[in-house]
Amino acid sequence: MDSAGRAPDPGPGAGAACPRIAPRRRWGAVRPLQREPMSQPAGRAIIHHTALSQCHSPDSCAQELRDIQSLHMRHRGFDDIGYNFLIGGDGSVYEGRGWGIVGAHAKMHNNNSLGIALMGHFSHQPPTPAALSSAQQLLECGVALGHLHPDYTLSGHRDVRNTECPGDQLYSAMRQFAHFQQ
Repeated sequence: MDSAGRAPDPGPGAGAACPRIAPRRRWGAVRPLQREPMSQPAGRAIIHHTALSQCHSPDSCAQELRDIQSLHMRHRGFDDIGYNFLIGGDGSVYEGRGWGIVGAHAKMHNNNSLGIALMGHFSHQPPTPAALSSAQQLLECGVALGHLHPDYTLSGHRDVRNTECPGDQLYSAMRQFAHFQQ
């Protein structure tokens, strides 16, 4: 307690229901070519699907993450994996570029957005409840930690670019999330 009888400020992120995030080293990420920090908290979160296989274990997700990073860096010319975070079917969250780093996931929107990809193809198959729950927790955590503006808007990739991403099933599910704005 301070002299006025108040409890000390616990700092940013205190009380946040942050999911456990597997760091890059755990999935075998290669070093990024460069990292550009965001100048302020992201004003938008954009949800994607990887349009690849769904993974349900740390080993299968680690392999999928390495494949995605290789695709992004070697074939698309990105500095790193494009997404800030990725989520497996078991609800495990994996660090991509991480908090406060400009991604390469939504052309012309990267400087002010957080890119979250659910691993799998969700045009005809729904994402798992565990993956959806982790996505919601990650968004709340981003706000609590100050990396996502409290009044952020949530969009699907298709809302900012002509694409089917994040698939009809994931898009339908994410419409129920707080902050969704088409």
